[in-house]
Amino acid sequence: MSGDYLEIAKELIRAEAAAIASLEKRIDDNFTKAVETLYQTRGKVVVTGVGKSGLIGRKIAATLASTGTPGFFIHAYEAGHGDLGSIGKHDAIILISNSGETNEVIYLLPYLKKINIPIIGFVGNKESSLARKCDLIIDTGVSTEACPMGIVPTASTVVTLAMGDALAIALMNKRRFKELDFAGLHPGGSLGRRLLTTVRDLMHTEEEIPLASVSDTMKQILFTMTSKGLGVVGILDNTDNLVGVITDGDLRRGLEHSDDFLKLKPEDVMTENPKFIGADTLAIDALYKMEEYAVTNLFVYREGKSGKPDGIIHIHDILRYGIMS
Repeated sequence: MSGDYLEIAKELIRAEAAAIASLEKRIDDNFTKAVETLYQTRGKVVVTGVGKSGLIGRKIAATLASTGTPGFFIHAYEAGHGDLGSIGKHDAIILISNSGETNEVIYLLPYLKKINIPIIGFVGNKESSLARKCDLIIDTGVSTEACPMGIVPTASTVVTLAMGDALAIALMNKRRFKELDFAGLHPGGSLGRRLLTTVRDLMHTEEEIPLASVSDTMKQILFTMTSKGLGVVGILDNTDNLVGVITDGDLRRGLEHSDDFLKLKPEDVMTENPKFIGADTLAIDALYKMEEYAVTNLFVYREGKSGKPDGIIHIHDILRYGIMS
């Protein structure tokens, strides 16, 4: 029995893949015109439909908006009951209907014609009522649905979705929309965090910075390291310049090799020329530098390396924020 289920699944996937592949030969000048029309639209791109077409329309609208083309979805039924007021004269609209005879969509046409905005139809029947009244038609027709009965929206929905993705990506290319632009619209996503979060956003500052003087005792340094909880202490010289760093590893090694560890001076234990980074450096680059130098902390300067550090960033600060190398 499980073999039957697997074959049904494979057959459906083959049918949907074939339906999407057939689109390549049907993309014509109307697609190019649609890209140019939407690119020149001064307002927003409105996407509408009902049923499964509406669900696909929501995704298309979301993809457009997240790739540099401002847009939103409006349910065709709700549009016919007052929500048409959200469509302005500088907008453009994409009407989605597999049959091309969806009443809720067709009822919108008189108003759309009145305000004279570009009307693009994603239509499965080029001879339908809707197709005859749109300014541009994108052919999303399929020979049959992928389900055994040939009636459940399957191939038609994935074809429409694929065509919507193609339109969005073509517009993205036209707008020269880059990775950083995408990140700017997705600040809560992992890409946004990687490309927008700087060391300044995550660093510890002021009293949180573990600092000690070359004149401090090892007991004082131990207290500072423990109280700050970052596993490191920066050592300042008599002019408050950062000249060294003592890590918890340095302390362990000092204890192992000295019978009178607490009488040692910071210079006897510290590593000179500690690594540092600029405050406006991307956090992901700070993570790369930590991996390169095999350290877990970097002292931070806002403008060049001079005087006391302005902050410190720990590898856990970066990882905790969801930034991974």
